[in-house]
Amino acid sequence: QVQLVESGGGLVQPGGSLRLSCATSGFASSDYWMFWLRQTPGLGREGLEWVASIKDRRNEALYSGSVSGRFTMSRDDAKNTVYLQMDNLRPEDTAVYFCARDCQSIGPDNSRCTYRGRGTQVTVSA
Repeated sequence: QVQLVESGGGLVQPGGSLRLSCATSGFASSDYWMFWLRQTPGLGREGLEWVASIKDRRNEALYSGSVSGRFTMSRDDAKNTVYLQMDNLRPEDTAVYFCARDCQSIGPDNSRCTYRGRGTQVTVSA
């Protein structure tokens, strides 16, 4: 059974940092691209916005323009865990962050994923 469990969210001031973790089980995460996405319901951003993805078996990541240079995605295949280091956080980064697998874009700022976790809340506020 595929499971993804996010942790590490919380409340942080603008300019601060958080590190999200995603523990996976039921499959070898090293064999898959893995994704971080975020959602901000209630603010007109109901879709699942792609944030970052990392290639299978490699620590090569891709980032959306809104987080490039501030966020770093990495993986530890020995632990079946992926991470999202978030630095210089901004209020507009406030969202529920999801770890996911098997994702595809279905429109602007919206993706569909076969598997994703329950998410972890990140709130950036003074």
